[in-house]
Amino acid sequence: MNDPQLLIGGGRLARLRTEIRDVRAAQFRRLLDQCDFYAGENPPAEHPEASITYIGPAAAGFALAYRLTDQPHYLDQARRWIATGVRYPHWGRAHLPDHDLDAGWLLHGLSLAYDWLGSALPEVERTALREKLILQGDRLYRYAVDTEGSWWSSSYWQNHNWICYAGLITAGYALRDQHAPAKDWTERGLDNFRTVAEMLPADGSGSEGVVYWRYGVPWLAVAFELIEEQDGVDLFATCDFLRNTFSYRLHQSAPGWEYIVDHGDCHDRRSGHSLALYHKLASAYQIPQAQWLAERVRTGFLGREWHESGVKPGVRAEGYLELLWYDPTVPAEPAEQLPTSAYFPDLGLVAARTGWRDDAVLVSFKASPGGGHKAWDTSHRIRAGRGWDTLNTGHHHPDANTFVLIGHGSHLAVEDGYANHKLTANHSVILVDGVGYAGEGRYHVYRDMPERHQAHVHSVVIDDGWVHAVGEAAALYPPELGVLRASRRILFGPSGSLLVIDHLAAETDRTWTWLLHADQPSAPLADGRMLVRSGTGGMTVRALPEGGFEQTSTLVTANPTSSTPSLTVGRTLHTLRREIGPDTSARFVSLLLPGSALEPTPEDHTALDMAEPRGEPEISWRHGEWTYQVHLGADEIEATARADGSVRRIRAAGSA
Repeated sequence: MNDPQLLIGGGRLARLRTEIRDVRAAQFRRLLDQCDFYAGENPPAEHPEASITYIGPAAAGFALAYRLTDQPHYLDQARRWIATGVRYPHWGRAHLPDHDLDAGWLLHGLSLAYDWLGSALPEVERTALREKLILQGDRLYRYAVDTEGSWWSSSYWQNHNWICYAGLITAGYALRDQHAPAKDWTERGLDNFRTVAEMLPADGSGSEGVVYWRYGVPWLAVAFELIEEQDGVDLFATCDFLRNTFSYRLHQSAPGWEYIVDHGDCHDRRSGHSLALYHKLASAYQIPQAQWLAERVRTGFLGREWHESGVKPGVRAEGYLELLWYDPTVPAEPAEQLPTSAYFPDLGLVAARTGWRDDAVLVSFKASPGGGHKAWDTSHRIRAGRGWDTLNTGHHHPDANTFVLIGHGSHLAVEDGYANHKLTANHSVILVDGVGYAGEGRYHVYRDMPERHQAHVHSVVIDDGWVHAVGEAAALYPPELGVLRASRRILFGPSGSLLVIDHLAAETDRTWTWLLHADQPSAPLADGRMLVRSGTGGMTVRALPEGGFEQTSTLVTANPTSSTPSLTVGRTLHTLRREIGPDTSARFVSLLLPGSALEPTPEDHTALDMAEPRGEPEISWRHGEWTYQVHLGADEIEATARADGSVRRIRAAGSA
């Protein structure tokens, strides 16, 4: 049998065959579980309307299991799945056949199977597979060349680019000694990933949201590993995005780790974990918390994500990568010693939590241009210089100045999940005369927007249990509205209390609408507060000064993948609304206090004093054991929190 050249060559296969008996036993069991599942599946004889991406990892998984065990039934299964992929005249049916995700996934998985199985495949089947890989590789390569400057070929910040080029480069490395043009595939793929490594934001933030981070970023690791192995170019060392991206994922984990903060397009709130990628990041950058989180997922709730996740082919398909990427020399350490708050400047994302306990309170606040600052600035520079359209932000929402609040095991202030027609009104932000940000109502909200059309975060202070940030989004509204200011200040306290202050101004009188979305309807309390309860968690919402709340509900639906037109996901938003105006300016002051929905609703201890000079308010409240006092100045905020003799203070500048 031929010696493999990709990922398990150079004596590594022999080491793996030994290590699956001990240090890789758990990962080996995962691979066999993956194989057992796919052994019971029957891929359609004819190409279905739905996605066929799973065929690639199924074939790769069986091929690796065979090379590790020499058990012929794994070879038989690999041949069955390979034959299915070879039989289909095109890869992908509903959207861009041969030129998009299905082609990328299958090129990668079947190319690995071709390399790993070698002469174990009967010659007629090996020849048919080689010819199919050449056909599909040529198709994908030609499409990439022909569409340079548009769609995924040059969309450096987008998962389609990473997946399609990773598939192409895998096929190129598998075939370049047998098919001379395959060298062009690897050279083009290497050039692309060099550019991607340079273009991605250094802070590791993912503008497409956690679900697409989990779907797309593993392909960067796939490509980088192959490039380092085959061409000796170490992109892991030069890509600060990949070095820092686990921190982004960590701080977008809901307390308890099973669920996620769902900014951006998120099919659901569970599809966020990639054990394979956690293992690779742990190994490449010596991150013990990534190793720990992979183990937590594998032993705790991987099965539920398999069963309930809306992302296909999902976590089950990655078993072969988990085994290959696991590094038994990296220790596993929990996150408890890491900071509980973080700021990711490129995405304008501030995340904070009261601790790492499962019942902690978390807030995630964001404001940035589409795709984040680096992608926005760089793509406009490329467009001006070369006329290329490189920024595809279809998974980024019109959500600047929105926030997610999670506490006591429940999502409390929520996002809309996935939307094909993205609306500002589906986020907890401000509408002006009932209108949201320019470009809304379509899938690619930020397409063809001028460079000035961007939001930003400033005045970020993280200190002594406090987190403060100010977002400014005035430039996002249609120019005809004449919005001069749309500033939102958040102040997150050590108990998880959240104070939100919106300052708004326009050239002429406007009606200003404040929105807050939840999973469940709110109930009015006698003292003017609104109560949201959702499972184990709840929160009270107070408007300062008192203002009337209106409640509405909206069903948001979407088809999350063009490759499966029949798939639909949906989420109902229950919305609290407040209005001010018409007036040239407005200020909303809102206090959100999370708590347990299983305990009696706490009494209200909020006080608002407007008697100070210049009408600058003093606000005080009690939340759990903590007593707060906040003074809002014209250009700064001062706050004190006290509990059990502990005093925590913050002073932050910046208008809001």
